[in-house]
Amino acid sequence: MSAAYFITGTDTDVGKTTIAAGLLYAARLAGKSTAAGKPVASGCQVTPKGLRNSDALALLAECSLPLSYAEINPVAFEPAIAPHLAAREAGVALTVQSLLTPMQQILARQADFTLIEGAGGWRVPLADQDNLSDLAMALKLPVILVVGVRLGCISHALLTAEAIARDGLPLAGWVANIIDPKTSRLEENLATLAERLPAPCLGRVPKLKHASAEAVAEFLALDLLD
Repeated sequence: MSAAYFITGTDTDVGKTTIAAGLLYAARLAGKSTAAGKPVASGCQVTPKGLRNSDALALLAECSLPLSYAEINPVAFEPAIAPHLAAREAGVALTVQSLLTPMQQILARQADFTLIEGAGGWRVPLADQDNLSDLAMALKLPVILVVGVRLGCISHALLTAEAIARDGLPLAGWVANIIDPKTSRLEENLATLAERLPAPCLGRVPKLKHASAEAVAEFLALDLLD
């Protein structure tokens, strides 16, 4: 039976892709077929094959289905800035509709486990009044939240969970990604998150020297997802 999720974070640079790659690796280890999408990415490198984003490449590496780079990341921008600003500079109309069809095509492949990864946090602007969260709503996907554990993460996590619920999507699970292992009262912070977030914790990932998908997967419990 196929399952698909939209993965978001409490902020930018909280390790969404690191966790997404780990989840995909864990799914493959469990014998599941995998697919992923990164609808829009900024901060891409110019290559002979076109613009390439390191996050999208990391997801592609964990897909068992034969997907092309362009299928996974249909909209790519070179500047490492907010996607709506990069789109404006490039003269591209970045709308939910422009991202919806390519992501639906990935979901239509019916992999056992599919992840669609957002950019930055939940309420990332697109063109006009569209947000990337509107794409998750259009796809009707349950959400996995990556909490970047550092000072201030509790409020960020709870506000994000509230926004997801207000948008009518279920929070399927959350992952504690320990960005700052020296966070004061770390265990108490994690306990508060577990008490207040309305979904199971899929794992707590320590700060790893080499955060490969294989290494991250060891700390994740895929079976806690519905």
